[in-house]
Amino acid sequence: MDFSWSEEQIALRRSIVDFARRELAAGVIADDRAEVFQREKWRKCANVGIHGLAVPEEFGGTDADALSIMVALEALGYGCPDAGLIFAINAQMWAVQAPLVRFGNEPQKQRYLPALVRGDLIAAHGITEQSSGSDAFALSATAVKRGDDYLLNGAKLFVSNAPIADLFLIFASTSRARGFMGITAFLIERGAAGLTVGRPMEKMGLRTSPMAEVVLEDCVVPASCRLGREGNGGSIFKHAMGWERTFILASVVGAMQRQLDACVAYARTRQQFGQPIGKFQSISNKLVDMKLRLETARLLLYRAGWLRMQGEESADSAALAKLCISEAFVASSLDAVQIHGGYGYATESGIERDLRDAVGSRIYSGTSEIQRELIARGLGL
Repeated sequence: MDFSWSEEQIALRRSIVDFARRELAAGVIADDRAEVFQREKWRKCANVGIHGLAVPEEFGGTDADALSIMVALEALGYGCPDAGLIFAINAQMWAVQAPLVRFGNEPQKQRYLPALVRGDLIAAHGITEQSSGSDAFALSATAVKRGDDYLLNGAKLFVSNAPIADLFLIFASTSRARGFMGITAFLIERGAAGLTVGRPMEKMGLRTSPMAEVVLEDCVVPASCRLGREGNGGSIFKHAMGWERTFILASVVGAMQRQLDACVAYARTRQQFGQPIGKFQSISNKLVDMKLRLETARLLLYRAGWLRMQGEESADSAALAKLCISEAFVASSLDAVQIHGGYGYATESGIERDLRDAVGSRIYSGTSEIQRELIARGLGL
């Protein structure tokens, strides 16, 4: 594994950090407080190519390699303190665009991918239900074939981007008897008869990324809107999760670097008892622990990307990266608050927001408990 970066990758990182600081950093505290999604910032990210990093050039993307994508997203997380915005972008890139690239037919790709890459459309992914969260394939939503159409009924919970989405990728069972093999994926546009989006849900963190319930009541979906073959939804979902778990926390590694830099600067300048607080072991040890978590998380992230580039990606490598980074972000965010004391606890610092956002990373894209189950399975347990 080569630990050096090309000149192009270094330039990419620098340009995205500069862009994020210049265009995305303002107003985050107010937006977080009011739970405001900034579509203008979404479009700005699309304009610099973020949305199209993993999309083929023929559909408006750049078809970047896995490590370059990680470089770009880490840089975005370093320069942009709006974790909700970045999460919303990731939710579209991996849970909707990646399945479209792999399983979509030519008309579907031409209709949706260029518009998603440009930022003209926003997409959401719905699989979680009241009785199927970690056990994703225990879903109860149904899709009954009626001639050239399907009739969908059910409800999806915790759908990221739902309040602002123009396109939904929805999973439903076309044959309960076939279990995993009876799940089918559908592309449904906003405004379709029988599709209703609930009110935005208030959240602890990632508050600039809107989330809601999606209800399907006799929703008629043409067979042409089915993604992939009937009964192939389970494979489509697993494909999406493979991409998502590998890449979705790349921006968190950037946020952890930004967090560490801020804490080190504070520890060097904050004086107590006649000396900088970084001279006290109780503070310096926390900073060392933050550094150790960051570098471990970064190594596992880029290892997962490197393996994907070699065609050796696995659920194990993605799960290890997802588990390590999410747990490390929570632990380091707690340390950051403690290092800053009362200032870290105050909203104006932005430090407490990191902690609230970090907690979500242990839940979305498969909980930490599920990642441990996947890793244990890889050990033959």
